[in-house]
Amino acid sequence: MKRLVMAAVLFAGLTVGSSHLMAQNAAAPAAAPAAAPAAVAAPAAAEGADAAAAAKKKSNSTGFLAVVFGSGWLGVLLWAALFGCGAAGIYFIVDGSIMVQPQKVMPTELINKIKAGLAEGDVMKALHACESYPGPMANILSAGFSHVEEGFDIIQESINAAADLETERIMQRLTWISVCSNLAPMLGLLGTVQGMIMCFGTLATGAPDVASLALAIAQALWTTAAGLTVAIPAITCFYSLRNNANRLIMRMQAMTMELIKDLRNVEVVND
Repeated sequence: MKRLVMAAVLFAGLTVGSSHLMAQNAAAPAAAPAAAPAAVAAPAAAEGADAAAAAKKKSNSTGFLAVVFGSGWLGVLLWAALFGCGAAGIYFIVDGSIMVQPQKVMPTELINKIKAGLAEGDVMKALHACESYPGPMANILSAGFSHVEEGFDIIQESINAAADLETERIMQRLTWISVCSNLAPMLGLLGTVQGMIMCFGTLATGAPDVASLALAIAQALWTTAAGLTVAIPAITCFYSLRNNANRLIMRMQAMTMELIKDLRNVEVVND
């Protein structure tokens, strides 16, 4: 009986020990995968931070200011010329828009006073009206009124010569917009050539610096984009203003001929 009791106690102890050991072995693999992501997370975070820093450094190396000041003294002069060309284009566009206005070229007050003076047969009154409202049409009519004593043919020739002169003056001022629109792409092309020269110079070293190579390519692309940005609006505004000026000049010439047709029989009234 005693032997049976001892055997039962021994069997129970072995069963409890084996169960405890199996529980420990089962818990160990579960803890290992939990610790593995923590061990991998630290290098991954460090790699992510390094990649972000490298991307930020790369973007700064090819940014606009880095391109402007990193392309040498020739590049700085080129960008100054591009900015100057853009500013000049804006100035001449605004100037042309103000100049090519009906009220600037042929004021209504001037036409009314000239009509009133010619209706009264007083050419000097019409001439004083031209002096009071200076402009293209006033200059044309003044040239005709100044030769009123020489006959209608001389008046007409003087007016035609003055009209050609005023037309040329208007077109010359508008031509500066065309100059800016043609000059900007050339400056952009020069910047592109400079960037390519820098790029091939970097490649010639054998082991090129990636940052320097990217800066040279960025210089080529930025200058091309800047030249086109200036040229496209400038050439659009030039043709638009030129067409408006041509229409306005034709109206002015028709109005001038309408006004001077009464000079055939007008006598000069002296004060």
